[in-house]
Amino acid sequence: MARSFGSAVNKMIKETAKAQRAAERSRNAAIREQERYLRLQRQYERENERAIKQSIREQNAYVKEQKALYIEGRKEEANDYNEEILYRLNEFKSIISETLGVDDKISFESLYKKDGYPEFVAPYVKPLPTNPLPVRERFFAGVAMDSSFMEKVIGLGKKARLRSIEAAENSYNYALHNYESAETKINELIKENEIFLSSARAEYDETKRLYLEEIASHNSSIDDFKNSYFSKDKEAIEAYNNLVLERSNYSDIFPQTFNLFYLEESKELLVEYELPDVTAVPQNKEFKYTQSRNEIKGVPFKPKELNEIYSILVASIALRTLHELFEADQGGHLDSVVFNGVVSTVDLSTGLDIRPCIVTIQTRKEEFMKFDLARVDILACVKGLKAQLSPSVTELTPVKPIVDFVMYDKRFVNERDMISTLDTRTNLLEMDPFDFEHLVCNLFSKIGLESKLTRSSRDGGVDVIAFDPRPVFGGKYVIQAKRYKNTVEVAAVRDLYGTMMNENASKGILVTTSTYGPDARSFAKDKPIELIDGRVLLHMLEEQGIYAKIQL
Repeated sequence: MARSFGSAVNKMIKETAKAQRAAERSRNAAIREQERYLRLQRQYERENERAIKQSIREQNAYVKEQKALYIEGRKEEANDYNEEILYRLNEFKSIISETLGVDDKISFESLYKKDGYPEFVAPYVKPLPTNPLPVRERFFAGVAMDSSFMEKVIGLGKKARLRSIEAAENSYNYALHNYESAETKINELIKENEIFLSSARAEYDETKRLYLEEIASHNSSIDDFKNSYFSKDKEAIEAYNNLVLERSNYSDIFPQTFNLFYLEESKELLVEYELPDVTAVPQNKEFKYTQSRNEIKGVPFKPKELNEIYSILVASIALRTLHELFEADQGGHLDSVVFNGVVSTVDLSTGLDIRPCIVTIQTRKEEFMKFDLARVDILACVKGLKAQLSPSVTELTPVKPIVDFVMYDKRFVNERDMISTLDTRTNLLEMDPFDFEHLVCNLFSKIGLESKLTRSSRDGGVDVIAFDPRPVFGGKYVIQAKRYKNTVEVAAVRDLYGTMMNENASKGILVTTSTYGPDARSFAKDKPIELIDGRVLLHMLEEQGIYAKIQL
């Protein structure tokens, strides 16, 4: 029994030890698993950290690359601005050289239109359908026309043979009928096509006739233009030179607007040429990109530099225009040219439109055509021609034109001397209205103004235009003459003010034989308008030793 108890104890001890070893192994396995998990977690964390660092490096590299691209783009933007400046300045430098490589003469032959009208092409018509004539023999092919031996002896097969003949005959007749119907339709189509083609041909012939008539009319007008030009016709000479300047190839920044007036007696052409304003010149000599401030900033021209560039531009246009006109003068009509360069702008002190003249040149063809413009210094050449160039072109400081273009308005007509016909018996109210306009023009000439009478129709609401040549107090005056018996109302004064604005005049003058109403005087009070009534008019005449009367 003691042995049995000992065996049980030993067995229990062994099992306990075995269980302990199993638990130990389990704990070791759990520890190993936990260590493996920790190793994997650390590995994942290291890999994740490496991935994050790599992403940060890539992001930094991308940001750096984008920043470099952005900086490069900004530098290129600054370079584009600089290239634009260089292009514009080079364009100014080429104003003279471009015209030297061109023959500025207008070839009258090139103005003729040629007969280049295309040949007639018949329009498409649908092709006619085919309609073959039925052949009778084909319908009776295989049909026995003669009776056989058996048919002759005993009548066998006769009915069948006759039915075959009848069927072939019917088929043939049916086909022949269809043929005739189709032929009728084809003939109708032929007529329709003939009518369509005939109509198309007639339309072509009419269009060509009108085209040739237009060409003949155009070419006839060119013949007249050419003959008039070489016959020294004033309007033809102006039109020819207008065409010369219109063909001058400038860029879009140049207005290329001008007025011409030809003086037949002196063979002198007056040119009033619209110049580009100073904004055509780049205001900056270059642009620079500052990376630290991320800023593209222009380096402006100094006022003296800008004035010189604009002066050269203005002078270049003047010289080019003179060259083109003289070189194109194939009729020998130009002994001299007066060039007035003006700029359309706004007087900031008044808000009114002004057109100051900033360069004026008068030169003879014989002298000018000796110049080698390819080698001259632009400003020196202009000064050598004794031109008047604004001392500050950028500020549009005006110069007095050598010949004022406005003195040769095409509306002007020759005035008659009405003053010498007046005496104390003359009643101004009985004068012809047009004679009264001449009298008013005579009067303002007498008192020292350069007065010009306008034609009676299409005068823009102006009877007389007068010019005061004084440098400070002078200017352009528009004058209306009203030979009235009744009081002049405010509407007439309003019309004068509108005309004055339209003519860009410095003063408006209304002269009447009657009086002005209070509304008219009130409207004129704060404006550069002078109202001269009948009493003042008689006084002005008397101051010039001229006596007349105004009597109802």
